Amino acid sequence: MANGAQSGDNRDAAGPLSGMRVLDLTSVVLGPLATQILGDYGADIIKVESLTGDMMRANGVSRNKGMSSIFLALNRNKRSLGVNLQTPEGASLLARLIPSVDVLVHNMRTDAIARLGFGYDAVRSLNPEIIYCAATGFDQDGPDRAKPAFDDIIQAASGLAAMVSIGRDRPAYVPTLVADKTAGMAVANAILAALFHRQRSGEGQFIEVPMFETFAAFMLAEHLGGMTFEPPAGPAGYARLLEGGRAPSPTKDGHIAILPYTAAHWIAFARAIGREDLVAGLELDDPNRRNANIQKLYRVVAEETPKRTCAEWMAICERLDIPASALTAIDALPAHPQLEASGLFQTMPHPSEGTLRYVRPTTKFSRSPASVRIPAPRIGEHSRELLREVGVTDGEIDALIARGIILQPQTSE
Repeated sequence: MANGAQSGDNRDAAGPLSGMRVLDLTSVVLGPLATQILGDYGADIIKVESLTGDMMRANGVSRNKGMSSIFLALNRNKRSLGVNLQTPEGASLLARLIPSVDVLVHNMRTDAIARLGFGYDAVRSLNPEIIYCAATGFDQDGPDRAKPAFDDIIQAASGLAAMVSIGRDRPAYVPTLVADKTAGMAVANAILAALFHRQRSGEGQFIEVPMFETFAAFMLAEHLGGMTFEPPAGPAGYARLLEGGRAPSPTKDGHIAILPYTAAHWIAFARAIGREDLVAGLELDDPNRRNANIQKLYRVVAEETPKRTCAEWMAICERLDIPASALTAIDALPAHPQLEASGLFQTMPHPSEGTLRYVRPTTKFSRSPASVRIPAPRIGEHSRELLREVGVTDGEIDALIARGIILQPQTSE
């Protein structure tokens, strides 16, 4: 496997979080992405699912029911416990697992998990050193704390959909689950920070990662603009991005992204197209004056690119060290020379789904490599295994299966 990424049922591969156990009560995208990152880093992820499973099992492309492409992409390196937590017996099983784990993470509404009996205080009473992470839709100190949140809702609430609508007939969403995935990475980062704090202090703690506030902060890194100052020095928004002109440019045979950025880039570009006049005329060597003329420069790029092919422009930009890329369709990414060379795409066997393509962990550790050890599980695939680990007998497990409290696929035993 390239770059230390491994695949197959290789549970002994030791990543930086090897030995950590995470009780994962998340579903859909935000939480599963976060826990998959922790799993790739070596943590033992116990995915707790209802008997019908994570709803994302039905979304995407499937060979078999309950094993969608999106679920497979977000739930590797996890063991699945299928359990009905609405029953006293099911809740009791979860309570038996809690003392054995380092982290509990959920993305339920806080009232819902409290009704199940697993709010922070109840969980801390079972495991005082636990790190308990609640991935909420909205900060629980605000009036929207009880509202449901999905990616579309956060894109709309955060200003992203309105921003994307500039120059369009109607507002639009970015066609990727950007709010979910941003918040998911924030959850993983928060848990890692809390683990570091516990290592130094011995203290567990409660973490809240609110999706709306996390994504609003993400949006405003460059777009707080004039509202950075009090009183405001102008409107919010990064004009360089919002005023148009910065877009893939047409060529003779397609489109290309060209981004001269520094003074050296712009001067080299101007000279390459025979426009020495731009150097002094648009004051390319002065960053403030150049930025004041940026829309004129973007128009120059758009006027010039149709005169050459993508390959010709790429050769020019590589020679001048100007950032550039031809456009790549999503289904062409596996053949991208850079991604082929870095081994981003790997394949692995799955016991029910056949051969799967997946994207390896992208972070590289020289001493404790991230790895893909087991593929995404079927609902309840590891129920018996997990319950045995906390002392539940086979006889008890058989009785729980017969009563519909837990799910265990027969073919996995």
